[in-house]
Amino acid sequence: MFAFIRGWADVDRTTKANVRLGAVLAFVAGAANAGGFLAVGQYTSHMTGIVSRVADDLVLGNVALAVAGLGALTAFMMGAMTTAAMVNWGLRRHLRSAYSLPLVVESAALLVFGLFGSAMGLLTPLFLPLTIILLCFIMGLQNAVITKISRAEIRTTHITGLVTDLGIELGKLLYLNRSEGRAPVRADRKRLRLQTLLICSFFGGGLLGALGFKYLGYVTTVPLAVLLGLLALRPLLDDWRARAAAHL
Repeated sequence: MFAFIRGWADVDRTTKANVRLGAVLAFVAGAANAGGFLAVGQYTSHMTGIVSRVADDLVLGNVALAVAGLGALTAFMMGAMTTAAMVNWGLRRHLRSAYSLPLVVESAALLVFGLFGSAMGLLTPLFLPLTIILLCFIMGLQNAVITKISRAEIRTTHITGLVTDLGIELGKLLYLNRSEGRAPVRADRKRLRLQTLLICSFFGGGLLGALGFKYLGYVTTVPLAVLLGLLALRPLLDDWRARAAAHL
């Protein structure tokens, strides 16, 4: 298992590792987003919708809802800021786990989400807003991880951009080139495959996440958290061994 996932979350990156990690994170994001909707009645990776709803609520005089929306937006941004701080901290210290550290935080946060969910039935007015904030933080944290790793080539928590890019490449693929004395229009098939993979991963995660929350409840977060922990574990062990060897 470790041999297969070696390098997926390491600081030494390859295109294959970026694609594999992106697919896994898109799956986790889809599961958390769809499952989270069943749990709290709100999608937490869709900042476009949240910002639009804040504007609507302000116009309609729903100040409390507008403040809640701004809180969700702030939580998403704080998640991204946390990733940036942790990754840069790790890179400056030459840690192989620099990109793994946010995944560890995300894994722990998913487990906390499960705990909040268990308590929500008892104290819904208190835990529901906290759960939404936590999910938005997780989405921001994760999207920033793969964005930073792939140099903004891969996104995982929302698919608007992915569908747009897919549509562009499909348009070029279906374009009928005629003898116009110009360079022919060619689709980037590699990019086409990548966008299709990420969209399918997000959808697959959403499907399984929704099924899991419908039939199993908040325990669905456990395998997601374990998956992220496994991806992060190998670089963390490498750093621990290097640190131990340096103190011998």
